[in-house]
Amino acid sequence: MTFLASHWLDITTTALGLAYILLEYKASVWMWVVGFVMQSLGIVLYYQKGLYADCGMEFYYLAMTVYGFIAWMRHSTEKKDLPIRHMPKKMALTWIGLAALIWAAIYFILNRFTNSTVPVLDAFTTALSIVGIWALARKYLEQWFVWIVVDIVTCGLYFYKGIPFKASLYALYVVIAVFGYFKWKRMMDTAEA
Repeated sequence: MTFLASHWLDITTTALGLAYILLEYKASVWMWVVGFVMQSLGIVLYYQKGLYADCGMEFYYLAMTVYGFIAWMRHSTEKKDLPIRHMPKKMALTWIGLAALIWAAIYFILNRFTNSTVPVLDAFTTALSIVGIWALARKYLEQWFVWIVVDIVTCGLYFYKGIPFKASLYALYVVIAVFGYFKWKRMMDTAEA
């Protein structure tokens, strides 16, 4: 009972995370609603565990959740879904560079101003997640590649930081992200045909 009491936030955000990724896999607009609740609770969880970049990123996620919901619903009210599409190559290079700058900036802040024991990885996953959630809100197919990398690194990081349920969820996320890429690719090809 003590174990459950001390891990209730981890368990709750894990359950919400599973619902979120399954809704993302289906390209359902309702993932944004589930994501909003999950991220609100994530702020508390990550702060308690000293994952300060992840904690801060949840505020960005909350804003992007609102943006994504509005963007997807706007197309839905026009009786057409926001199409799944490729990220323009020129934009991809810009976002890779931006992710590297964000990574360096977050690492500097974590290393200099916090007691983080994992500043490199915390900053890395946060920087990529910033790019990934934006790409998801725009419904770019390549967002799945970002999430595969983030999920692999985050899985190991969360096991290390004692968040076993979320860590296990991120291991599952890797598998779902691979299948999600192929499902979205089929959906995109079908829509184009």
